[in-house]
Order: sequence, then C-alpha cells, then structure tokens
Amino acid sequence: MSELKLHDNGDIILETRDLTKRYGGIHALEGANFILRKGEHVAIMGDNGAGKSTFVRQITGVEQHTRGEIIFNGKTVRFENPMDARQAGIETVFQTLALADELDVPDNLFLGRELVKFRLGPFSILDYKAMRERTRQALEKTGVKIPNLRNTIRHMSGGQRQCVAIARTATFHSKLTIMDEPTAALGVQETAQVENIVRTLKDQGEPLILVSHNMRQVFDLVDRIVVFRRGRIVANLNKNETDGQDVVAYITGAKTGEEYQDAA
Repeated sequence: MSELKLHDNGDIILETRDLTKRYGGIHALEGANFILRKGEHVAIMGDNGAGKSTFVRQITGVEQHTRGEIIFNGKTVRFENPMDARQAGIETVFQTLALADELDVPDNLFLGRELVKFRLGPFSILDYKAMRERTRQALEKTGVKIPNLRNTIRHMSGGQRQCVAIARTATFHSKLTIMDEPTAALGVQETAQVENIVRTLKDQGEPLILVSHNMRQVFDLVDRIVVFRRGRIVANLNKNETDGQDVVAYITGAKTGEEYQDAA
C-alpha cells in the first residue's frame, strides 16, 4: 500500500475524488466523488452494471483505478490488494464470503492473520485458545449466535456463514465495514439476523457502506443513499428526505441528477 499525503478532513473517514475505472474503451466508473463520515451508514444502489461493485473493488484494492484519488482516514492511499485494505482497517463482506468450508469459525476469522504462541525456527505454534476467545468476543459484539465454534463452515446455514463473515470485521476492529449484498441469498430469519448486526455496528458508531438492491432494507438501515447509473453517481439522498419512488427514478434514469456533491 502506498500513502501519498495527509489531509485535514475532520470527521470524514473515506473520500474519493474523480475515481475512474476503464477497461479498454469501456468506462465502468467515471468521476465518482464520494464521502463517508465517521459513524455514518450509507447505501449504494443502482441497477446491474451501474458501477456499484466496480466502485467497491477500487476502494478495497481488488482492482487499481485508472484515475482519481482515494483518501482513507486522512491519508491518500492506493491499496495494491485486499490485504492492504484490511491492514489499513477496511473489512469487506463480499457476496462470495471468501470463507474456507473445511475450517471452523476461529480458523476462518483468523485465516491469514493467525495468532502465534511462539516460533521455533521456520515453525510456529498457534495460539488456538486466544483465537477462540477473541472469536467469542467478536460474536458477542455483533450479536451472532453460533452454538458450536468448532463446527466447520460447510455444516452451517447460509445465514450463519454470512454472520461469520461479518463477525470477522468485528474481530479486527475495522475502521470501515463494506457489505456487498449481504442478504441477497438469505431467508427472512437469516436476513433479520444480519440486519441486527448492521444496527449493532451503527449503535457502536462504526461507519458502513451497504451495497443493496433491497429498498426496504436500505430505508431501515442507512442514513444516506447514493445512486449509481451507467458508471456515474447521479444522486446523493438523505434517507429522511426521499422515498423509494424517488430512488427508483434515479436508478432507471427517469430522473437525472447532478454529479455527486457532498450534502453536508
């Protein structure tokens, strides 16, 4: 990860300026100006191919942007890969979850970041006791209930898997959580559990970006709605000053908006 310069952004945790991504002649993301403040929950909405996932991939280091600037926690950054973003404090729950089916809950939470009791030359003795304890603390913090931490991910429901992925963000005290369609494949009860976790993060003052197609969910959980269309941000809406019909109008293009401007 490269850090280029410092910024005095006050309560702003994340800002993008003119963020652009091109694949050859295709403009997947164009001039995205976005701001997220500390403790704020913001939804990103838009039709398929609108640029939502492309935007998230630039922020989290999955891809490298063509042009623009990402400012995180007061510093201009360029993450070379998702691990760089994690180390900086950005935890992302992707639709694919990125969990290891044959490992249990603590092993998944600490995958790639295992706690070591001591090292013997090229060999390490892992501190399983400490990892289990921190896993319990993370599950308690997010309100996730997993009866047996030693169960492998393969034997868990979709909702439990999603909750494990979300609890991983709490384990490492992230500065920002990003959730990409976290309930798209879940049932009603499992969706409710994930939404309760989002509310818990809000109560704890942790900022969050939620990518979702679920209008009811968005209006229940976030403070602000940012709409993407054809690779551009076309609306920045205060949840309390808009409605679903208005959001849909921006998504479909029935209503056009100015390029994103901070609604401070």
